[in-house]
Amino acid sequence: MTAVLEYSAVQDYLFGLKAGGPRFGIDRMRALAAALGHPEAAMPVVHVAGTNGKGSVSAMIEAMLRASGLRVGLYTSPHLVRLGERVQVDRQLLTEAEICSYVAELRPIAERLAAVDEGDRPSFFEFMTGMAFLQFQRRRCDVAVIEVGLGGRLDATNVVDPAVAVITSIGLDHVELLGDTLGAIAGEKAGIIKPGRPVVMGRVPPEAEEVIRAKAQQVGARIVSVREEFGEDLAAYPRTNLEGDYQRWNAATALLAVRKLKAPPALSPARAAAALLAVDWPGRWQRMSVGGRRVILDASHNPEGVTTLDANLRRLRAELGVRPVIALGALGEARARAVIEVAARHAAEIRLLVPHQSRASGYDELEALVPGNFSGRVVRDTVEAVFPSPNVCTIGAPGDTIVVTGSIYLLGEVLTLLEPQRGPGEGRLQDF
Repeated sequence: MTAVLEYSAVQDYLFGLKAGGPRFGIDRMRALAAALGHPEAAMPVVHVAGTNGKGSVSAMIEAMLRASGLRVGLYTSPHLVRLGERVQVDRQLLTEAEICSYVAELRPIAERLAAVDEGDRPSFFEFMTGMAFLQFQRRRCDVAVIEVGLGGRLDATNVVDPAVAVITSIGLDHVELLGDTLGAIAGEKAGIIKPGRPVVMGRVPPEAEEVIRAKAQQVGARIVSVREEFGEDLAAYPRTNLEGDYQRWNAATALLAVRKLKAPPALSPARAAAALLAVDWPGRWQRMSVGGRRVILDASHNPEGVTTLDANLRRLRAELGVRPVIALGALGEARARAVIEVAARHAAEIRLLVPHQSRASGYDELEALVPGNFSGRVVRDTVEAVFPSPNVCTIGAPGDTIVVTGSIYLLGEVLTLLEPQRGPGEGRLQDF
């Protein structure tokens, strides 16, 4: 069997694990971790939860730690284009060959666990989490930065006993799974707090902060608050190459996490600052030039995130003096409504896109959510028609600005077409 065919078979197997959707609870992951010899305990872990910003904060922490000379594992989800993006060591992606090898190793273990009780069969996300722990152990990582998949308390990653726990933000998202109040969602995120371990808390609403502080006090964990350490003046916050005020809040959160980890003396303030100005994290107000047009890719996708999108679009209009074309897609009515309401305030024209995901909002749903007072054109379109080849954009005219937003899955499809060097997209393994 050729390597390509072998990887194709592995993709099919992993896709089969996704059939049942996300499965919460950490008992299955505890059993899998035990069967693997607890690789998650082989190195200090920074565990990062939050409604928004957890990917950016994780990337910032990784960049600073790597700048200090440490070997750093980074586990994030979902991927943009390639599955291997989820598991990186010193920002080197897990290769197809490594994924094949790990699946060959993990599959018989999963079968043994399922033989006792089919409910103990590891899910797709648990499989990927097991791969990450093994890769970081075997590559002898000095530290691992682990992003929570969803929630915190019942997330598979919560088998770790972190050196530092981080909660970046709290907003209303995944309410059908995590609760429909900020307090309830904060309670789920605060589930990553462990006895005696420091907690870094980003900028969160008062209702959420109360819950997080209560959990920390209950287990004897000391909280460090970004607001208390840096105040309200944005000028006091560290700078980063990722655009937007919220990214400076994220940078402060990441910096506090690194300090609480007691990073080595090699990480001087100057080196930490330089690392924050060189963070690689695509899709976060990412500017590109495509076919003579300015294209901005932004992953804002939920009510809290689109508040930031609103601010960025307002700043963009002031910068340009004109309204941009906004191309958007979303997964689910709540997210679609939030992003469309903001887009309608700032767009000259709205292009509706439907990501190739089962949960994606269709054209009819998107059109019904466009406010009646929006005076610009609303056009149904596709990613393939908008970006038919790497340096071609078919909407707008040279010199125009196109903002693509509403879903990280949508951005993955765009980047697959614009940056073919990334390899073929693995969209069917993207969700969850």
